[in-house]
Amino acid sequence: MRSLRLKLLAAGGIIAAASAVALIAMPASAETAAFTVTNSWNAGYQANVVVKNDTSATISTWRVELSLPAGTTVVNSWNATQASSGGAYTFTPAGWNAALAAGASTEFGLVLNGTGRPTTCLVNGRSCDGSGTPSSPTASPTPTRTTTPSAPPTTAPAGRTPVAINGQLHVCGVNLCNQYNRPIQLRGMSTHGLQWFANCYNNASLDALANDWQADLFRIAMYVQEGGYETNPAGFTSQVNNLVDLAEARGMYALIDFHTLTPGDPNYNLERAKTFFAAVSTRNAAKKNVIYEIANEPNGVSWTGIKNYAEQVIPVIRANDPDAVIIVGTRGWSSLGVSDGSGSSEITANPVRATNIMYAFHFYAASHKDNYRAEVERAATALPLFVTEFGTVSATGGGAVDTASSTAWLDLLDRLKISYANWTFSDAGEGSAAFRAGTCAGGTYAGTGVLSESGALIRSRIRTPDNFPTS
Repeated sequence: MRSLRLKLLAAGGIIAAASAVALIAMPASAETAAFTVTNSWNAGYQANVVVKNDTSATISTWRVELSLPAGTTVVNSWNATQASSGGAYTFTPAGWNAALAAGASTEFGLVLNGTGRPTTCLVNGRSCDGSGTPSSPTASPTPTRTTTPSAPPTTAPAGRTPVAINGQLHVCGVNLCNQYNRPIQLRGMSTHGLQWFANCYNNASLDALANDWQADLFRIAMYVQEGGYETNPAGFTSQVNNLVDLAEARGMYALIDFHTLTPGDPNYNLERAKTFFAAVSTRNAAKKNVIYEIANEPNGVSWTGIKNYAEQVIPVIRANDPDAVIIVGTRGWSSLGVSDGSGSSEITANPVRATNIMYAFHFYAASHKDNYRAEVERAATALPLFVTEFGTVSATGGGAVDTASSTAWLDLLDRLKISYANWTFSDAGEGSAAFRAGTCAGGTYAGTGVLSESGALIRSRIRTPDNFPTS
């Protein structure tokens, strides 16, 4: 699925990669950094730091140093690599956001325990205000707020967020169940390729997803090929981890998607998968909000081949994170084999030898209709299913929204309590994009004015009240 779209976007990725060689060494005293408190509560606060290149040439990296008073510490951060020594904290690029073109900026966020503000701020060894003297970014202890005053802190009031209510998830029978052993349904959105649309995923967009959309789930689609992970494993791993933190800070579940598509046999990427999942499962093992999707859309490969891959990757995750739910892709672009003329019976006859796992199903409403819905209805009686990706349009990702088929699909998933993530939380130039073109450059994500027809439909469904039983 989506082969036409991927060919077009891959061309754009090649252009971007070619231009990267023009980076130059950063000039001295060329950058500024603005520290802003975005939310606060009794025991701490959340802040955002914007790093800007004010020169006429591209810089290749940046470094922000903050000094915090005694009693105030950084709990976590995202979109940056953090190091500390006592009250001194250093933030460097996550990998993917190191280079800044002339006039460009990037941002990272942090959550702090304590109410103290930074006493000094340096960017690339110089004052954050662009002068030569270390600056104090906030003179007043009074909290300030930016455009999203309702954004929840990392430690949200008990019971108000999906993760706070449901805790560590697990599979019980054919259902996804919460900490109370009750079946639940998660509803949310998937990113597009991080290599193409990283600017769509930031504090403001995740605030909108958690608060305006009231989503439970954020799927992080990390392509392996098409200019993705294989080009910069450390950088993409760091980017995924930072997005996990963004979701955690807002009480959403994070679905880490190892987005294999071309080639379709996941065994081609077996060693990459082992390396990647060893890293992210080690780093995120203590988190309750992480779900792992180990192969996005296997295609041109038998169920036996997919099963063999899964039974080699799952133990890598289990060695570090024994409790997390793991999702296995299925044959025929995760169609349970329907798109290959098969069906779910081959899985029920030969299931993956592992516990606490689910099986992926993908559909695109304008292309996949009654026969696909009938197969999901049958499979759901025997297999725990998770719709990790679906679109309201055709399988290419384009075309018109099929409202009738999309509604029929969502009604079915709701009835069966099957969780889902919609493709795609981006402003890509295709019918499946939730945002209108140019939205991510503008920085406003909440409300219906920025939404496409698909985005408006899916937001209206996700915003309906969750049913999370606790007894």
